[in-house]
Amino acid sequence: MDKFRMIFQFFQSNQESFMNGICGIMALASTQMYSAFDFNCPCLPHYNLAYGLGILLVPPFILFLLGFVLNNNISMLAEEWRRPQGQRGKDPAVLRYMFCSMAQRAMIAPAVWVSVTLLDGKCITCAFCTSVPVETLGNASHPHLSQGEIQRVLARIPCKEIYNGQQLIANEVAIRYLRCISQALGWCFVLLMTTLAFLVRSLRPCFSQAAFLKSRYWSHYIDIERKLFDETCAEHARSFAKVCIQQFFEGMSTDLVAARCHLPRKAPANAGEADEKLLGITDQGTMNMALKNWHRCKPPLHLHPPALPTGNGWAGEGQPPTHPSAPQKETAAYYSWV
Repeated sequence: MDKFRMIFQFFQSNQESFMNGICGIMALASTQMYSAFDFNCPCLPHYNLAYGLGILLVPPFILFLLGFVLNNNISMLAEEWRRPQGQRGKDPAVLRYMFCSMAQRAMIAPAVWVSVTLLDGKCITCAFCTSVPVETLGNASHPHLSQGEIQRVLARIPCKEIYNGQQLIANEVAIRYLRCISQALGWCFVLLMTTLAFLVRSLRPCFSQAAFLKSRYWSHYIDIERKLFDETCAEHARSFAKVCIQQFFEGMSTDLVAARCHLPRKAPANAGEADEKLLGITDQGTMNMALKNWHRCKPPLHLHPPALPTGNGWAGEGQPPTHPSAPQKETAAYYSWV
């Protein structure tokens, strides 16, 4: 049990690296899924486009949502966005920073899926086979074929076993034409994603470094505050349950003493430690009220400055006199930055 606890604590302390690893595993899994996927184009004029674009766009959307679901910070972001204003204001820049950080990781697997799909070329071949320029690549003056019949023949290009339009356009020519276009789009998409990743990762802090640092700091603060609050609640719940169980057995012991006239056993030595961890909250109603107040009205981010020592302290003998307004100015500057 201790080993699992150590592993869990390691994941919590290295959450960013762990999430990057999860996104990388999802990206590799998406390529394996596409390799194992049996692509079967319907080869019908009214279904090829929907099937091809569906395979190209629907799985990336699912992987994108799955990237958000696997990220533990999505609940923290939703809670911070939907919570009441209370005594602590909500900074939209911090919420945007948190959302962008999660979206960047969630976009890895969908980008890999789209890149692999476009470079493979099957989806584009199936979706746009009816748009092949027959007048340029084939025999547009083929007799005895109406426009609808030509569309039905072109829709069978991805299905070599049932294609019967070699006199209209060669199957290999049409597939090579569409696959070249698909691969060109795939490399353009890879270049676009790489450029966007470079701009986001390297140029974003250059425009407003102070705002970027502030957003990142308070994003880390919200995450750490939530973890510490959960740990404190778990510790309080453990102490509360421990005291309740001890009181229950003490009551049972008292009943046994009254019935059998035996001497009661002494209370455990660590009972006082559990009482101290309760912090004065010793009933269900008070605890529910405390949790409700934490949600509705979180404490303001304003720490009380400690009183300066006098006498032989750091501001005493041998130290230069401090201007009376200097601490106030520093404190005001700090709070204005927060």
